[in-house]
Amino acid sequence: MDSIHLGLPAIVAIILIALGFDFINGLHDAANSIATVVSTRVLPPKLAVAWAAGFNFIAFLFFGLHVAHTIGTGIIEPSVMDPWVVFSALLGAILWNLLTWWLGLPSSSSHALIGGIAGAGVAKAGLSSIVADGFLKTTAAIVLSPAAGFILALAITLGASWLLRRSLPYVVDRRFRKLQLISASLYSLGHGGNDAQKTMGIIAALLFSQGWLDGDFHVPLWVVLASQAAMGLGTLMGGWRIVRTMGSRITDLKPFQGFCAETAGAISLFTATWLGVPVSTTHTITGAIVGVGSARRTSAVRWGLAGNIVWAWIFTIPAAGGISFAAYCLVRILLL
Repeated sequence: MDSIHLGLPAIVAIILIALGFDFINGLHDAANSIATVVSTRVLPPKLAVAWAAGFNFIAFLFFGLHVAHTIGTGIIEPSVMDPWVVFSALLGAILWNLLTWWLGLPSSSSHALIGGIAGAGVAKAGLSSIVADGFLKTTAAIVLSPAAGFILALAITLGASWLLRRSLPYVVDRRFRKLQLISASLYSLGHGGNDAQKTMGIIAALLFSQGWLDGDFHVPLWVVLASQAAMGLGTLMGGWRIVRTMGSRITDLKPFQGFCAETAGAISLFTATWLGVPVSTTHTITGAIVGVGSARRTSAVRWGLAGNIVWAWIFTIPAAGGISFAAYCLVRILLL
């Protein structure tokens, strides 16, 4: 299985599985983009998902493809990537995503995929297959992305509260209902720009391993468009179990707090995407929501639920990696 070249039908099937993962990613992470605008009643649920899906789709117009390159070449050695590694990685990520979606836990689709790639790569070629720099940079984001969201949201909330200290509450509420449409749009752009690129990267890696890309590693335009469309369609389907967790169970949100959380999340995602770091949009927005809750008072945050979410984050990479490792071993047994 060191040198695998599959026919067109098999490659198309794996690409469809990758797009299926992207669809589930949009479904799973719909809450990240819309939980605040739904919980603050700025938009009704159906309009909110359509709003988020549209901005998810057009995100490729605003960002480079640095995250896709990290996924395709920066987690495991490109020479290790083959169709069965890709298939096993996707299987591990999809199964973990579906489990956490069913449990209503906002785990990270991004880290599920990264864990899946690492697990399948280790199953094929051992620990030496891991690209230490890219893998460590990505796993460090488990801590850094929610911390950045928390600190930015806390700072924005406190700063804006001071500037608006003489404003009447109903005036603030009315203004931020309009402003939250902008912040939700920016966050959806950041979500589409970072998360859809992960699927682009793994499809491009598959094509590259089969010699279907001319020259150096790159992401064809049709892969970009297909990945953005799959994520947008997944967002349209919504993720209502996680919307409830993100939008109301962690802390109660008003339009002002929703704006601050989304703005902090958008800044974090824009920065990470431009740097090529595949961060978790779930981690980022959760940290931001906790940040705005803490700005009011620490008791406004349901820390027990937040703790459960953190445990889901911690287990995501090893759990998805373990499933992918087992899947690759099973594939190897069946094909020998």
